[in-house]
Amino acid sequence: MYAVIDLETTGLNPWRHDRIAEIAIVHINETGEITGEWCTLVNPQRDLGPQRIHGIRAVDARRAPTFTKIAPQIADLLCGRVLVAHNVAFDGPFLAHQFRLIGETTPINLTDALCTMKLAETFLPASGRSLAACCATASVPLENAHCALDDARAAALLLGFYLRAATNPPPWADQVVTAASAEWPHLSSHNLPEVRRPATDATEPHFLSRLVDRLPRVSEPAEADSYLALLDRALIDRRISATESDVLVAAAQRLHFGRSDVIALHAGYLAELACAALADGVVSDGERSALIEVAVLLGLDPSSLDEALAAAATPSAGGVPRQRSRAKWRLAKGDAVVFTGDSVEPREVWEGRARDAGLVVEPVVTPETRLLVAADVDTMSVKARKANSYGVPVVDLQTFHEMVQVGIEMTR
Repeated sequence: MYAVIDLETTGLNPWRHDRIAEIAIVHINETGEITGEWCTLVNPQRDLGPQRIHGIRAVDARRAPTFTKIAPQIADLLCGRVLVAHNVAFDGPFLAHQFRLIGETTPINLTDALCTMKLAETFLPASGRSLAACCATASVPLENAHCALDDARAAALLLGFYLRAATNPPPWADQVVTAASAEWPHLSSHNLPEVRRPATDATEPHFLSRLVDRLPRVSEPAEADSYLALLDRALIDRRISATESDVLVAAAQRLHFGRSDVIALHAGYLAELACAALADGVVSDGERSALIEVAVLLGLDPSSLDEALAAAATPSAGGVPRQRSRAKWRLAKGDAVVFTGDSVEPREVWEGRARDAGLVVEPVVTPETRLLVAADVDTMSVKARKANSYGVPVVDLQTFHEMVQVGIEMTR
């Protein structure tokens, strides 16, 4: 009978470049009872826009299906039903345009759709127009605002409230008849599984778990340096993002490294760091803490640090690791940095901090860019794609703030 939708988007203008990042569809019958629901994140293939509002992480959206892949399911779920949304003047045209981008025409139009916000003028005259205000007036629960499924559920319950308060048949009976015969595109459906937002306390398995087990190699892989160079870049901010873990896994698979190979490389990498930390004869508490943090990021037991330090302290026992020729990564005054993403503080504020630190702020990423600073390090923005192709490190705002607080190196 009715299909209540809610969209979370990267912005407000689908006719330029904004896209759907999450969609929920809730079915209700003629009495207002919820009979089914469907929701998935959508890979917008661009940055996620106002993440502080919708709360969608790039690490989750980047692994979700694109709109093209879920369009058949959306069409099936909306076919024969009246389209409903809270502020349908936004959601309806946005969804219709997304279909047009893949070459499909839909029967979506505002005349035949229902808007729970507009209907509030009749059924909730004392209420404000926001979904939260309408729900509060109608005693409808709204748990997580700006989560597509929770918003769609709330709007569905709100329509149920209107149905019970309306005459029988309701004033929009003509829309019900029109929707039953409206023609939706018939698309080949793959019935992809929904990709929901993860629980807030969910943790992702270590990227080593994605590599197959195999017998250890007799000697260290000759191609190890290319993998370790990627690890150098990833660990600049002492974290390994989902994007970086994907790059490391792809590199290991391309080089035919198994899990045991990579663990051995990681152990050697930690041994290099331990040897460097002991160069002055002492390992400070701060150095030890940082090394333990790196060990955990590498999927090693923290106790492996003690073994690495003991080996580094007794070179006569053959514990000195092979030293790669690598320059310590430094950010120097005059380096070019680029910002991407929408943060709580305006970008102009962050760009001002960068200039105050003696850095040059550029609008686009080039091979000469020294650092990309992202509101979300897993962003799918054009700038991030260019940074990855050029080998430019990507760090988050907090890491960049710490770099500026500590002070920028004057020399490379």
